[in-house]
Amino acid sequence: MANFFDDIMGMLSTDIGIDLGTCNTLVCVKGEGIILSEPSVVAVHKGTNKVLLNGQAVGNIAKEMLGKTPGGIAAVRPLRHGVISDFDLAEALIRYFVQKVRVYKGWKLIKPRVAISIPSGISTVEKRAVINSAERAGARRVFLVVEPIAAAIGVEMPIQEPVANMILDIGGGTTEVAVISLGGIVTFKSIRIGGDEMDEAIIQHMKNTYNLLIGEQMAERIKITLGSAVPLDKELTMEVGGRDLVAAKPRKVIVNSEEIREALKKPLNAIMDAIKETLEKTPPELSADLINYGMVMIGGGSLLKGIDKAIAQEIQIPVKVTEDPLTAVAKGTGIVLENLDQVQESLESGEDLM
Repeated sequence: MANFFDDIMGMLSTDIGIDLGTCNTLVCVKGEGIILSEPSVVAVHKGTNKVLLNGQAVGNIAKEMLGKTPGGIAAVRPLRHGVISDFDLAEALIRYFVQKVRVYKGWKLIKPRVAISIPSGISTVEKRAVINSAERAGARRVFLVVEPIAAAIGVEMPIQEPVANMILDIGGGTTEVAVISLGGIVTFKSIRIGGDEMDEAIIQHMKNTYNLLIGEQMAERIKITLGSAVPLDKELTMEVGGRDLVAAKPRKVIVNSEEIREALKKPLNAIMDAIKETLEKTPPELSADLINYGMVMIGGGSLLKGIDKAIAQEIQIPVKVTEDPLTAVAKGTGIVLENLDQVQESLESGEDLM
């Protein structure tokens, strides 16, 4: 009876799927697809944690402030390594997106059901923090779906069939690798290494090699422009500006793709080790499937030049980057909301964590 009334209320509300990422948050509406994609950043007054602009200094507005704020203002990421590091600001972030969707769709009396993706390795306490934040932000009911399942659903892998579906999600704060069969995760590895660690490796390289201090946004631009996992047909260069650590003055240097590839070796090796560990724990019958079906890559890290080739060469199975790797998880949360009855066993809610 409770589910019947929940379904009726679902018809009267705007159900929302959220890919709550360390770097970016994507929001989809059931039946419509992705309607929002903004950075997971909140701008606050230091000391009070009060969000600027009447709670609206979130997402794109807040990211523009990163590294450029005056003394009394901070631009903060409420999530680190895929989990909430600041509960109050995470709630502000979720509320901002929920309210933005409800305004976009027209205010409805019934609060929305919300499906949120989470890393597969997080604790019960961390899961409860996500649910509490979403409920306080205006959700009627919250469903948690682990990222590998959401991603596999989003790229339409046949996860309900008795075959191996292997997925690799390299996000901003975490990397998730999993083998899925018969609707569940058979084996997985979640490491708190992703795009942020690649950016940090580039920042450290610039310090050590050039005595040049650069910010997060510049490191990300270098990664996107020059970063690669294999030698390029034509190596690239770009001009990089920052602050000289010795002279304390602005300075520019020319950086090439070969040195950035070397700088990225440590985080890339950690990701490769996670893949190998997952394969080692995979049952033989499913391992045989992977020779034919291979592995699908999603997440921003899968856009690093040549990373699919490097992984395929190392593990000797086919590797494919999905067509739109940045949206796979968010699409999966939307599909989950449309098929709650069929995927209920793959989800967790507040009642499950009591």
